Amino acid sequence: MNPNVKIIEEKVLSDNWYVLKKIIFEYRNKQGEWQTQVREAYDRGNGATILLYNKENQTVVLTEQFRMPTYINGNDSGMLIEACAGLLDKDNPEDCIRRETEEETGYRIGEVKKVFEAYMSPGSVTEILYFFVAEYSKAMKVNDGGGAEDEQENIDVLEIDFRRAIEMIRTGEIKDGKTIMLLQYAKINNLL
Repeated sequence: MNPNVKIIEEKVLSDNWYVLKKIIFEYRNKQGEWQTQVREAYDRGNGATILLYNKENQTVVLTEQFRMPTYINGNDSGMLIEACAGLLDKDNPEDCIRRETEEETGYRIGEVKKVFEAYMSPGSVTEILYFFVAEYSKAMKVNDGGGAEDEQENIDVLEIDFRRAIEMIRTGEIKDGKTIMLLQYAKINNLL
């Protein structure tokens, strides 16, 4: 534990969907002085995300779905193009991303490669996201995808030319951080 941090109080503000806490703590700054600070932290668990790519066809599989937080922050349609992702739900990251890939995209993948992990919004959200890539082929398609019916996800599966996907970042058609990171990883590492 960090000797420069003393948690004074934790208060649950909401546990409707996940847990939002108010945390009062003391932090010893670089000058050695203790400062009392107050922060809120949203704990929704950790997650995993994946970029499916096909070298032969030079394509990637992405998803599109309605995201309320983007809608209330200026996204007129609320629709967001994203890499497949999901919460771990007590699984290890590899098992989670295989499950989510089949649920959301309809592809049953084998080998996945973990490429990195990152805190996506460390100022307010506790989540660590595990990033994966995997090759896919038409033969791996086992269903239509679209997400788990009981989760009301209503996901559309998109197969997009890789060059077009990179251009969609520039045009603003792709604004999702995890997706941008995975597409840039693919470009930098010459996956396609």
